[in-house]
Amino acid sequence: MYSMASKLYYINHIYYSMKRFIYIFSSFLLITSFKADKTITIDKAEAQKAFALLLKIRANPALYSKQLHFSKDIHVSKTKLVWNDTLAKVAEAKAYDMANRDYFGHTDPDGYASNYYINKSGYTLDPNWLQNKSDNFFESIAANNVSGEAAIKALIIDQGQSSLGHRDHLLGLDKWNASLKDIGIGFAECPSGSSFQTYTCVIIAKHSY
Repeated sequence: MYSMASKLYYINHIYYSMKRFIYIFSSFLLITSFKADKTITIDKAEAQKAFALLLKIRANPALYSKQLHFSKDIHVSKTKLVWNDTLAKVAEAKAYDMANRDYFGHTDPDGYASNYYINKSGYTLDPNWLQNKSDNFFESIAANNVSGEAAIKALIIDQGQSSLGHRDHLLGLDKWNASLKDIGIGFAECPSGSSFQTYTCVIIAKHSY
């Protein structure tokens, strides 16, 4: 026969075991439901539309000057941008990563930026551009734009950015950016589970000086 103390110990043991099980099971359901809600899609068609629009703007900037808030006399680079599948994959991976890990920035949570990932992809960069893992010489990013074309327009308008660095990058307005010729764009959609519903990454680069 069990003593009263033994019975109470046994009942308490079962109670706390069940409580622990319910906690673990509830946590599992919470995690799996979160993952299920976070569906990220890479839209290559939107990326191509963004590329096509950027080419049109660079070819005839005066036509877009009023809409995109720049002077008709702007000196846009005449360098013909060439689509590069390797850079596109890097851009897609960055857009996906921002949606997946819910951040928005040129440096990812591990401290790495575009130069590192571009070189790692097989698109080799000058070694001088790889001295710091947080170096970004080639990337512009946008978030929460309804389309790839809207992202391109937002980056060129560059509202709230006093340096207008994204505009310089996309339109090649300075000597450095005018020398870049290879381009890849990634457009990720994430309807829920992240701070923004879309993430766009534009990479315009070159191999060396």
